[in-house]
Amino acid sequence: MNATSGPKQAGALLLCRAAPPAVRPPARLLGEHLLLAPAGTGWSVLVPEGKPWLHGGEPVEQVVTGWATALAVPAATWPVVALWWDRDRAGFTLAAGFRRTVGYTWLADGTPVGEDEALRTFAARLGLDPVLDVQALEPLAAPDPEADGRSRLVGTVAVLARAGLALPTGLVPGDDADRLRAAALAQDAEQIEGAAWRDAVRAELDAVEGGPLGPYLRGPRARVLGGAQLLAGVPLLLWGAGRRSGGWAAAGALLVAHGALGLAYDRLRER
Repeated sequence: MNATSGPKQAGALLLCRAAPPAVRPPARLLGEHLLLAPAGTGWSVLVPEGKPWLHGGEPVEQVVTGWATALAVPAATWPVVALWWDRDRAGFTLAAGFRRTVGYTWLADGTPVGEDEALRTFAARLGLDPVLDVQALEPLAAPDPEADGRSRLVGTVAVLARAGLALPTGLVPGDDADRLRAAALAQDAEQIEGAAWRDAVRAELDAVEGGPLGPYLRGPRARVLGGAQLLAGVPLLLWGAGRRSGGWAAAGALLVAHGALGLAYDRLRER
């Protein structure tokens, strides 16, 4: 591969460390057209069907960081890795619960421009081996004249494969977005569309009540969690709207919706 080739067009993949049934409800709340497919043991992949970063001038990195945050926060139990690329750069962003996102970036020619500490934090939050897997990540932060942005993303996926990730055949980070969609559909990926509010709420409640977060729907824990989501979501929503950042505005709106819904649900069940 030509070390100066790099990704030619903007694109993204969202790697969720959860099975498709757990990913489906929050994915529908994003209000985007996505393709959902299993991606190994305990992993799923979301492939955007549209290209929102081409409209409104918002960079692909910012869009998918907002999506990853929106997906990871309500789940709280599984992280999301957003792989992204454009003509000039490539990188990843990890979102995990209420923690601050962590990411790493390379130029299109593969030059590392991130911080080594980000790779160690990345490994720790994903529960990777602190020795072997961190050692496997270290070459991604070292100069390599034979590596470009696309191969750096492929190298990241190779490390995640040690934790069970297995992308569907033909789904290669750095490829053209249209080719990614075609590859996902060829592997019988499920089409996810933004749900109506009532359907989305029902789906989200069904998913949460059947999972480990069920006890947080009622009682003191539910009220504390709902209040925290509102406190975090309102300023994030206002900030994203003020900057016309669709990704961050979506994350804020989702936090506000979850907080308000949690408090209302707890109140109704107490009656």
